[in-house]
Amino acid sequence: MEKTFCFERRSCILHQQKIMDQKRPEAKEVQIELKSIRRVQGDPPSYDGAGSCPRGRDNPAYDAKDGTWEGRQSTGAHMNDVSVEILQANGIRKRGSPDEVTHAVPKGDGMKLEFDLDQYEESSDDEEDEYDHKLARAVGTAQRAIWNYFRMNKIVFWIVVAVVLTMLYTAYFLYAIIKFFDKSDEEMVRLLWFTVFVACFAAAKISWDKSLERNWDSARMSEKIRERFERLPHHDKVGTIVYWFLVIGTTVFFIIFVIVDIAIDHPDNLRSAFGMAVFVLLFYIFSYKPSKVQFRPVFWGLALQFYFALLILRTTWGYNAFDWLGKRVSEFLAHTDAGSIFVFGEAYTMHFFALKVLTVIIFFSSFISMLYYAGVMQFVIRHIARFLAFCLGTSPTESLNAAGNIFIGQSEAPLMIRPFLKEMTRSEIHAVCTGGFATIAGSVMAAYILMGVSPNHLLSASVMSAPAALAMAKLFWPETKKSKANADAVYNMARGTEHNIIEAASNGASISIKLISNVAVNLIAFIAILNFVNETLRWFGKRVHMTDPELTFSLVCSYLFYPIPWLMGCDTGDVFKVASLIGTKTFLNEFVAYKELSVYIKNRAVLDKYAANPNATWSYISDGITLGNGTTLAGGIISDRSTVIATYALCGFSNLTSIGIMIGALGAMAPNRKKDITKVVVRAMIAGNVACFMTACIAGLLYKSDM
Repeated sequence: MEKTFCFERRSCILHQQKIMDQKRPEAKEVQIELKSIRRVQGDPPSYDGAGSCPRGRDNPAYDAKDGTWEGRQSTGAHMNDVSVEILQANGIRKRGSPDEVTHAVPKGDGMKLEFDLDQYEESSDDEEDEYDHKLARAVGTAQRAIWNYFRMNKIVFWIVVAVVLTMLYTAYFLYAIIKFFDKSDEEMVRLLWFTVFVACFAAAKISWDKSLERNWDSARMSEKIRERFERLPHHDKVGTIVYWFLVIGTTVFFIIFVIVDIAIDHPDNLRSAFGMAVFVLLFYIFSYKPSKVQFRPVFWGLALQFYFALLILRTTWGYNAFDWLGKRVSEFLAHTDAGSIFVFGEAYTMHFFALKVLTVIIFFSSFISMLYYAGVMQFVIRHIARFLAFCLGTSPTESLNAAGNIFIGQSEAPLMIRPFLKEMTRSEIHAVCTGGFATIAGSVMAAYILMGVSPNHLLSASVMSAPAALAMAKLFWPETKKSKANADAVYNMARGTEHNIIEAASNGASISIKLISNVAVNLIAFIAILNFVNETLRWFGKRVHMTDPELTFSLVCSYLFYPIPWLMGCDTGDVFKVASLIGTKTFLNEFVAYKELSVYIKNRAVLDKYAANPNATWSYISDGITLGNGTTLAGGIISDRSTVIATYALCGFSNLTSIGIMIGALGAMAPNRKKDITKVVVRAMIAGNVACFMTACIAGLLYKSDM
């Protein structure tokens, strides 16, 4: 019989046993627990009887807190060096030394001993054995019996718990609906829809687990469907006809919609359609390989973007749904105030950005981590990715990354495809980078909402940017090689590694510390740099008597980026201001840009409230508005239309500082591809910016005054 002991810091593994004596029964799972053991004085034991291990301080078990050495053999070796306990198939527990218990192990079975150092820290220093007392022995026996019974019946236990909770909630729901339901009560309607959604989801999940999952193999089913389709006569022509029917139908619908709904009622919006055409044409001209551009991902990426926008911005129920969702998100984020007040006191709002805006990131990050632990995020992202891959024909890796970027940041989303980065094509890496630059993280979105930016437009911008990012990426750097990614392997995302949801919440909060510190220090640095640049430019301007307007960074950006907001459809009087915001976002970061946008939003709200007074008067000055009551709105205002377009245009991490973040993140995940990453990342940043501009063009095209 061969046995080898391996002592490690976190676990002790009794490796594969080779039992050469009589034939054993059929192998069954064996559970073994390492018992509490005490430190001994003098030299640690030799494990000659159990495997080759050196004596003295070279022995890896020398400093362990474990050891129940109960006598010596005639050779001087210790007996019963390690006490183990096994749970046999019949439920009977057997305790003793490894030599004793291995005879109870069926042939071919391995034994694994796992324990945490925490249990040693809690071990008693008393020299008496923990089971020397009858009462302690009885309590320990009862605990083990209860725990063993639970482990053998835990599935039944949790089913009973789920049934009981379901019955209690059903009783509560029926009582609330029968007694107090009123369709004019939004909260009661919310309860109804929540219950219906959870019930449908639970029913679908149970059906999948019980029957469909065992009979469904996506790869096999796809292959069968393809084989049956290929058996049809003229199957290639049928597929081509269906595809072009959808393409032509979408194109005709778009043209008719633009003519009937926009050209007649909102002719100013046509400038946004012209802007889309210009961006696509420029990207094709400056494409890495124009001859390799594939029509499908570009067309359907833009088509999906248009359909999403049409659903969200032009249908009453779609707009109301996102407006309702935006309000619920704002309500949800308001719970951060309770924690902030407890830690910082009632006066925490005096430091609004540091103690109110940034603390929201902690709460939202913790919540997202809980959703990951529960598997909710993986479920949502996986299905969005499959949908994008089906429509656009993009690879599973770049589709999954694009779907993940709707919810998480540019350095977190690639973690889902980390094992595949080393074999991805340059075009795929370019698409991954573009997706990160074209979107923002959910936690950062929460901070923008607190700045006063419209939550429903931020939510819709995040959704619309995913297909736009893939479309622009495949236009700017088309695919020239075949992807090696396997769909089933890519979409098989594991759940969180935390032991429970409390640990997941704690880890999410801890992870946010780095994000918050990065946001804070970058804002301090970049606002300081911006102030220095502005003062320097003012100094140069004053030397040539340039004082109205003053020469500033914003003024330079407003002229440099002037064509972009004009093409997106901003009102002519606001083009310079929005161009300045785009320059700030590109050269500094989107946080500073949204902070400046929030000034326009707040000024607009103050002016509208003041203008409701019939005797209100105000006057425009060089850099703001002076109200009749003496209030000055520094920076002035921009129209609602320009505000909406700017909200979409700024909704992305596409700036110079993010280039370093992207190179660092992807380079750490795939060191062998760092050269390729650095080669594509600048083009990806440009593509991410233009993807945001395309989203803004769609918003400008579909804009109505009541949005």
